[in-house]
Amino acid sequence: MTRVWQWNRPVTVREVLEDLQQERSIAYTTVMTVMDNLHQKGWVRREVEGRAYRYTAVSTRAAYSAALMNEAWTQSDNPAAALVAFFGMMSPEQRESLNDAIRIVQRDSPLPPSPREPEGDEGTARP
Repeated sequence: MTRVWQWNRPVTVREVLEDLQQERSIAYTTVMTVMDNLHQKGWVRREVEGRAYRYTAVSTRAAYSAALMNEAWTQSDNPAAALVAFFGMMSPEQRESLNDAIRIVQRDSPLPPSPREPEGDEGTARP
């Protein structure tokens, strides 16, 4: 997926293979199998071009990362503890990015006040 995202255009198995072979030895069939698996999972779409397919990313790297994090989080038997552990692993820069993201989400989609937060005038007594 990294190569498909980097190029941001339809790619063939041969193009991905040649790029990967600059770093390590890898077989054409291995790359073809991975690209087919990505297609079956819905991460890339493909179109026939001659005797080959051209693969295009269906979503962004950010959306893919978010889906992975959501999947891991929802599979936890204690989501709150999983989040605390995850946040504890973050660098200060990552925590700042998290704070930025929370501010954006709250600005774009304000959440209703929690039951512990008073609504309206702070001096008003509640029954």
